Amino acid sequence: MTTVPTAPPAVRTGPAQRPQPRLFRELERPAHIVSNLTPNWFASVMGTGIVAVAAASLPLQLPGLRAAATVVWALAAALLLTLTVATALHWTLFRGTAAGHHLHPVISHFYGAPPMALLTVGAGALLLGRDWIGLPAAVTVDLVLWSIGTIGGLVAAVAVTYLAFTRHENAPESAFGGWLMPVVPPMVSASTGALLLPHAPEGQVRETLLWGCYALVGLSLVASLVVITLIWNRLTQHKIGPAGMVPTLWIVLGPLGQSITALNLLAANAPGAVDAGTARALMVLALVSGFAILGFALLWTALAVAITARTARDGLPFSLTWWSFTFPVGTCVTGLNGLALHSGLTVVAGLAVVFFVGLIAAWATVAVRTFHGSVVRGTLLAPPRPA
Repeated sequence: MTTVPTAPPAVRTGPAQRPQPRLFRELERPAHIVSNLTPNWFASVMGTGIVAVAAASLPLQLPGLRAAATVVWALAAALLLTLTVATALHWTLFRGTAAGHHLHPVISHFYGAPPMALLTVGAGALLLGRDWIGLPAAVTVDLVLWSIGTIGGLVAAVAVTYLAFTRHENAPESAFGGWLMPVVPPMVSASTGALLLPHAPEGQVRETLLWGCYALVGLSLVASLVVITLIWNRLTQHKIGPAGMVPTLWIVLGPLGQSITALNLLAANAPGAVDAGTARALMVLALVSGFAILGFALLWTALAVAITARTARDGLPFSLTWWSFTFPVGTCVTGLNGLALHSGLTVVAGLAVVFFVGLIAAWATVAVRTFHGSVVRGTLLAPPRPA
């Protein structure tokens, strides 16, 4: 038999198919990397920085923990710088989108995230970064970031709340954890401002800083209690709501843990600013109010765990709201660290370690998934598709 040679397969003509890039593979154009950069991206800086800050004062200091925490702080600082540059590009290239964020009834509340990111990285510089850059430089970095973060936090607290009162359309079932984001930054300023007290000039400046921080505590705590009441009412009247919003329930722990942290840090650093009697009274206030707030924080933790587990069984879609599992839990760690130090109770120290382990697990999970969804695939950065 003879075989008849077959013609070679036809060669397809036309434009060459470009290989799909390995990173950002679902983005159509490089500029799309910054096309959908909403302010809640700064929650990743908060969630990363709080890991370092919480580790710095943890009652259980294992070998290598401080060095590892300093590396995490450096990562948070690098992430803050990257997001700041990316945000500037976002406003330059996509000004129309950026200018509309403040009118969005959900996104606008996350304008509280950038100030808290600045404050967290600044505190990490003073607690950990000084090992690398020296104390004078660390104080300068913290002072600059604290000043910018405090001003930005106060602007967010007033402006976003004003917009919610006058411009945003909210239904009775709209209340969610994100409503706390613009009112919590002053509490973070109070906590981080307490760390600056020993480095402030003695006299009027130091005393003004102390009492100013207490004013920030009151501003944030009272506003937070109002919002938490609205969230409680919404859960009672309208139940859990969309699965994607469930992680924001953890944000409630933010003002609770941060208030315990602030009151303990302020009391610890008060002796250099006020007389001994007043300093003792402030420490009593920190312990009594701290343990009282801790009781509610533990109740909310149990509720948040139960609701999250229930939702996860039916499917909990990943989004940037998962960063709500990190920073609020971290503030509970720092608050427990302060209570353990000033009360001397072993059970509180043990509870701080338990919360810290949960924080590490949450941060590792969310960080990996965020990296994959943004840098590897690009879906978290892709511009929203039209309905």
